[in-house]
Parts: sequence; C-alpha cells; structure tokens
Amino acid sequence: MGLFLSLERSLALMLISLITVCTLSDCYDPLDPNGNITVTFDINQWIPEGYVARVTIQNYYQYRHVDKPGWKLGWTWAKNETILSMAGAFATKQGNCSSFKFQTPPHSCEKSPVIADLMPDALSENMPDGCCHGGLLAAWAINPSKSFSSFEMTIGNLGANPNVQAPINLTLMAPGPGYTCDLIEDTDPTVYPDIGGKRQLQAYRTWKSTCTYSSFIANQAPVCCVSLSTFYNPKITSCPTCSCGCREADKNTVSCIREGYSAPESDSFDNNDIVQCTDHMCPIRIHWHIMTNYVTHWKVKLTISNYNYERNYSNWNVLIQHPGFSQSTTAYSFNSTMLPSFGFSDEVALFWGIEYYNDELLYAEEDKVGAVSTQILLRKDLDSFTLRNGWALPRRIYFNGEDCQMPLPDTFPMLPNVSSSLKPTNPVFLLCIYLTFKRLFT
Repeated sequence: MGLFLSLERSLALMLISLITVCTLSDCYDPLDPNGNITVTFDINQWIPEGYVARVTIQNYYQYRHVDKPGWKLGWTWAKNETILSMAGAFATKQGNCSSFKFQTPPHSCEKSPVIADLMPDALSENMPDGCCHGGLLAAWAINPSKSFSSFEMTIGNLGANPNVQAPINLTLMAPGPGYTCDLIEDTDPTVYPDIGGKRQLQAYRTWKSTCTYSSFIANQAPVCCVSLSTFYNPKITSCPTCSCGCREADKNTVSCIREGYSAPESDSFDNNDIVQCTDHMCPIRIHWHIMTNYVTHWKVKLTISNYNYERNYSNWNVLIQHPGFSQSTTAYSFNSTMLPSFGFSDEVALFWGIEYYNDELLYAEEDKVGAVSTQILLRKDLDSFTLRNGWALPRRIYFNGEDCQMPLPDTFPMLPNVSSSLKPTNPVFLLCIYLTFKRLFT
C-alpha cells in the first residue's frame, strides 16, 4: 500500500510539473504578459426584433501579428438570432433560411456562424470604418493603426420584446488554431468621439472577450532556430540538429516535407511545409554574427533566412533579448524599437522590415534561400561589455511571436585563449608607434 501511495504521489507531482511548464513556457509569454486579442460587441441601435452591432477585433500583442489568410471569428447564438445583413465582413455560410418566406433572405441563419474579413477592394457601400484588411492585423508595437478590424451586422428574429443575450463559445482562428477565448461578458459601454472629439456617443450595450495564444494548444512544430558566429573564432555554431524536425536519411534530397506544421495559407490547416532539407529542418533560420569590436561601440550582423519553398513571410518581425540593448542601438536596414522588459535584467528589442524594401521575406529557390539582413551598431556599457562567456550573444530570439530554438551554451563560439580579452587597440598607442617609426625612417 505504501509503495502504491508513493507512486501515486510521484505521478501527481509529474502532472503538476507538466501543467506548470505549459503555463509558463507555452501558455504565457513573459516578454509580452499583457498580450491578447480583444473582441468587442457594441450595440449601437435597437430595431424591431433585434439590434445593430459593431464588432471590433483588436490585437494587443506587441509582436504577434495575424498573417494571411487572415482571422476567422465564430460564436454560437444564445437564442434564435439571425444575421439579417453585414457590412465590412461576411459569414462563410448562409445556412437554412427557408423559414423566411416572402422576405429578403437573411445574410446568415447559422446557429454558429463563422465570420471572415473582406478584402481592401470591397465595394465602398459595404465598407464601414476600420474594416476590410483581408483579415490581417498588425502587431501593436509595430503599427497600432492597423492592429484592429471592425464590421457591422444587423441582428433580427428575436421577437417583439427581445431579451438580448450575448453570444457564447467565441472562437478565433488567426489564422490557424492556438487561440482560446474567455466568456463574452457585459462590460462598461464603449464611448465614441464625435464632431472632432467635441461630443461623445455611447453604445447602448457592450460585450467583450479576450483571446490568448498558446503554442501548446496550436500543437505545431517549432518554426525557427538560431545560429551564431563571431569575428574572433572561426567556428560557426549551427542551429541545433532536429530543431524543427529531423531530415530524411537520404542526404542528397533537396526538398523535404516538414511534418507537424500547418501551412497558414491553407483554409484546412492540414498541409505540411515543404522546406529545403537541412539538419535543423526549420523554415526560418536567424543568424547572429559579431562583426567588430570598437573602442566605444560594437557591431553585429543579423540575417533572417527563409528555407520554405512555397511561402513568403509578409510583415515579419524578430524579437531579441540581450543586455546590450540597454545602450544606444542603431539598425541600418531594419526598423526597430525597444519594448518593456517587464522586470527582466536583459533588454528587449523588436526589429521588422522597411515597407516596400525588405518587409517581405521571400521564399527559397532551388539554388538559394530568401534572406534579409542588417548591421546593428551598439554603444558599449564599459562596465558590463565583454566578449567572454558568450555575453555578446543573444539570450532569446522570437520570429513572428514564435520562440526560436537556441544552441546550447557549451556550443557557443568562445574567445581563443591567446587573446582572452580582445580589447580594441588604443588609437593613441597606435599613433605613438606611427610617429616613432616616422622619426626613425625620415
């Protein structure tokens, strides 16, 4: 009996540990603890047997955006609601509207409708403010003005004296699985500015729900890995083997199918990625190269490579955690901004492409991979800067909000013993040598 109880306790502790790991590393992002997508339903007008509502999807994630083919929003009606008409979006199914005889057919009679965004070239009469971005939502830290989308819908079929209830079971595909939405609840009515902010309008009723992302729920393989190199060591630290899957036994194969990942462009989300065969099998590799060590600054080259044969990455971004970002930092070919570190000792910098220049990471071709790169100049904190023990290498890197697989510290390129400090030569000392030689030979 004692052995059985001991085994039972061990299993319980293992289960608690598993839940804790999921909660901390997969279901919660410590670098963006307040990130979420908020869905708001505002009732702005009552009509016979129903109401007119405006729905807003707001992305509050600092560096996780919604890519092609865009978001899809679903819910289940609490009663017998019917979508009579919509503007700025559409229900993917009309459903059975046969009971609406001798009337204009409703837009959707589905008990559980699924809503998708219209494209930017939609008809102007069907485009309310804030709509029609093709389902794309920018990350909040990169472009707040494009981080939300709205649509309007007219709801009917609730009877002469409707007892209005919020929908239930909200679901969000953005664009694939991984988001969990909490209950849609009553909240303080939304207030809108009017007449240039001189007057305020208020919704009759407001419901809200927040949706959070979890890579554990998305259940997809990692999408990126990190490699490292330096000017002071010829060794290149490659991505860890099998970072995103393991390649086929035949080393001569050029293209490989990466299982366990769903292509976002597919509506069915069950297609596998086709990538260039590598030992790491990641569609994205991020390379950090320490280029130069100056007296007051040091320079890094950051390269992002796309090994995917079928997918471009539009509006990509890279998040890097490194203590060196506490000083002045200049990225020459990327946009960049600093993000709050939320109590971490290491600073966090966000990089993304310049519009119409390198904001789209092109797919790989047969003889080369798509890539974008920039040099980054960082001012030194002379009290903390060192090339020893991997200090100048990144602590953590994310690509499009996904945590990239880092090499183990014991594989980092280290300083050679013969030049353990590699401090830059003092320019005054070099000038003295030059003047001495000039006197000797003139």
